[in-house]
Amino acid sequence: MPKDSDESRKGEKDSKEEMTEETSEMVRRRVRVETPSPHRGATAQASPPRFVSIEELMETAKGVTNMALAHEIVVNQVFQVKPTELPEESLERRVKEIMHKAFWDCLESQLNQDPPSFDHAIKLLSEIKETLLTLLLPGHGRLRSRIDEVLDLPLIQQQAEKGALDIGQLSQFIVGMMGSLCAPCRDEDINKLKEITDIVPLLKSIFTVLDLMKMDMANFAVSSIRPHLMQQSVEYERTKFQEFLEKQPNALDYTEKWLKDTVNAMRESEVCCASSDPPSLLPLHIHNQAYLRLLRWDHSAEPFPETVLMDQMRFLEMQQDMERLVLISSILLIVYTTTGEAISGLPGLMEKLKSTVNVILTDMHSPAFSAQEALASIGEKMCVELNDCLGQHGYSPFSADRKGTLKGQISATVLPDNAVRKLIESRVQSYLLASLESTLHQTQPALPGGLAPMSRELKELAVRFSRLVNFNKLVFSPFYQRIIQKILMPSELTSIDV
Repeated sequence: MPKDSDESRKGEKDSKEEMTEETSEMVRRRVRVETPSPHRGATAQASPPRFVSIEELMETAKGVTNMALAHEIVVNQVFQVKPTELPEESLERRVKEIMHKAFWDCLESQLNQDPPSFDHAIKLLSEIKETLLTLLLPGHGRLRSRIDEVLDLPLIQQQAEKGALDIGQLSQFIVGMMGSLCAPCRDEDINKLKEITDIVPLLKSIFTVLDLMKMDMANFAVSSIRPHLMQQSVEYERTKFQEFLEKQPNALDYTEKWLKDTVNAMRESEVCCASSDPPSLLPLHIHNQAYLRLLRWDHSAEPFPETVLMDQMRFLEMQQDMERLVLISSILLIVYTTTGEAISGLPGLMEKLKSTVNVILTDMHSPAFSAQEALASIGEKMCVELNDCLGQHGYSPFSADRKGTLKGQISATVLPDNAVRKLIESRVQSYLLASLESTLHQTQPALPGGLAPMSRELKELAVRFSRLVNFNKLVFSPFYQRIIQKILMPSELTSIDV
């Protein structure tokens, strides 16, 4: 193979991995997976590769990073800028602590000299002044003048040279100004600063609180620009992705495979139905089915489609929420079916049983979780709860046979082909699919049978899922239209509207 082709493949792979790494680092979700690197050697080339320069790759990576940040702000309503926390015992953290200690020790040594030296202190005052000015809003003209007047660096330098500089007085002014500018959540931090009398610890604490105030200001800016960014984000993301696609012509291979596999699955489903008049493959239905497949994705084995790569963590979280919802609903359905009318309609019982099951299944997606042990524990607890309830309402307690039957049915939900679990899973997926389709008419689909105990969780999941899918459709609809037109046979083509 020619050298430039190898370099193009490597450039394409590196750029995609850059996109994945930048997005994952920014989001920092509690759930993490390692996405396999794209194996371009096994993928059919849609167009001939071309040489990509280092400059182009860097420009593309920057554009993808900016796109990912804008996307995160828009789709994540609780997005916040947070300080970087270095790992405990890491070399970087130890070096940082040593450097900081050396700096503050040097400052203390200078101030304790006779006469004191203010070189370090003046540099700190300059940084503090600059930070305070960045925290001002356009209407803070009076405060700006006051900061310039008191923290007049040439005057402070003259006072230092004459031995007349009062660092303590300036520090108190700074603390007072911080109190005027900080968010209410920082009032306690400001009050603690007022209690510090030693100059070096006070200056050190001032910088710590100023860092927090800068974070507060950044998050205020994020919340302020979100409504405006929402209006522009669709076109912005589409344009940035188009730029990425122009540099990497095969950058939609996994997206095309995702949609093609969905179409094949729908065709097979039509054949299985053996209907004399099977429904046509409408592009809208194809697309909704494709997104539903993302909630059943094997993240450890199959590369995620490029157009939804920035939201992989969100889809994984929704997938795990759906699996937990299905399992809890299955268990509660088994409990009420097995026990019968004796517990039907008893106030508070359903929520109590649901809470018990939910607590035991909290970590069901952690590596150390044992599904068999958890379900066995749930079976024991359900029997205890139900016996107590039956006794309180004058019913006979569970016999040993009924206990064994209930425990066995609950434990059987661990099996992938369990009838109850498959039924509930099918109903949940149908509800989510109906939620996608109902957004066009602004109507809420009817809640399927057996899911009443988890209705709130199911509706919340449907809202999150629909919002994310609909935003992605707005951004990438032109790309999806072209792909679906390529996939569908002429006899299947209808109006392309995704």
